[in-house]
Amino acid sequence: MIDPEVFALGFDDYLARVAELTDDVLIPAEAEMVAAGSVPDHVLRALAHHGLFAVSIPRRLGGLEWSMTQQVRLTMEFTRASCVYRSRFSTVIGLCSQAILDHGTDEQREGLLPKMAAGEHVTAFALTEPDAGSDAASLTTTARRVYGGWVIDGRKRYITNGHWADDLVVFARTGEAADGAAGVSAFFVPRVSEGVTTWLPERMNGHAEAPVAEIELTGVRVDDSALLGGSVGTGFAAALRGINHARLHVAATCVGQATRMLEETTRHLLGRRQFGAPLADLGAVQADLGGCFADLEAGRALTLAAAEAFDSGRIPRHRIAAAKLFCSEMAGRVADRCVQLLGGEGIVGDNPVPRMWRDVRALRIYEGSSPVHERNLGRAVARHVGMDGTLPDTYRVTRGPAAGA
Repeated sequence: MIDPEVFALGFDDYLARVAELTDDVLIPAEAEMVAAGSVPDHVLRALAHHGLFAVSIPRRLGGLEWSMTQQVRLTMEFTRASCVYRSRFSTVIGLCSQAILDHGTDEQREGLLPKMAAGEHVTAFALTEPDAGSDAASLTTTARRVYGGWVIDGRKRYITNGHWADDLVVFARTGEAADGAAGVSAFFVPRVSEGVTTWLPERMNGHAEAPVAEIELTGVRVDDSALLGGSVGTGFAAALRGINHARLHVAATCVGQATRMLEETTRHLLGRRQFGAPLADLGAVQADLGGCFADLEAGRALTLAAAEAFDSGRIPRHRIAAAKLFCSEMAGRVADRCVQLLGGEGIVGDNPVPRMWRDVRALRIYEGSSPVHERNLGRAVARHVGMDGTLPDTYRVTRGPAAGA
């Protein structure tokens, strides 16, 4: 349940409260989380109490309704702590809530979003399949029309929160395979439904405390009210709405993680003496620190600019993809440099940076892998320049008729 006082806070005060949560609760609990192999219940309660499940949901539906720019700033703050924490509410604030908000029926919005905002109802975004990841339009899970509802059959994998969600938002083909994206619909499927089986992988190389799930759906029956938006063929549009939102959050997460790793590493370098001086005094070390900082600040600026464009009333999907691509690669570069600068402590002991190094590696794969974003952005660049000579989502000032006269 959200602390009622949170709703009265202005954004700057709320941001300060989240910073305190990060420093006083989330970072200190990381060792406990690692030892337990999962996010402790008291931390989940603290996340809900501070309203982090509610940041993107409208106030009329029990949320805090912060703008995208504000959400990005919050994410950069709370992801100074382990990004595993964010995984536990990321599907609520991004992928699922935004799909419901933009494409759900009034009954679906009013029935689900207040509980999601309070942290009382967890949802998982069940899109990826063994043979349909980046090419989501080729998914093969099917939803067959029967009297009064639908029967769903298929397999999903790598689903964040899929093993403990209350509802799975399952994307299934309701049309023919030749229909591509137009034949995809989305359904709410309670995880405890007959015919739903979920399990966790034996090993996670990063994000070990919030493992993704495998899901099998065999003859799962849902009624007509489970269809997102009440109409078939809108599932892919709903997926893209949630994914664009989530990609900006991932970009901001990379900024938060890189910030923490650079701060932790610099503290170590200031306290570690070699050759009669702190390691931080060595020119080669300073060059690495400076390069990391420049990379970090470029990612921060790119992400905030994309968020501001989002808040202007349109979704700048190419700039969002660019932010996600750059920031996830940036976090990987910063992580690798930091582990190297830590020396032996980068591979032995309890320093948090090596754990974060493993965790941020996954962010180059989540919400679209780097090679896929590079390919899609390259195609968009060629297409847009071919049409009108300008880049997609361009900052350029375009000339009107009078200017060209």
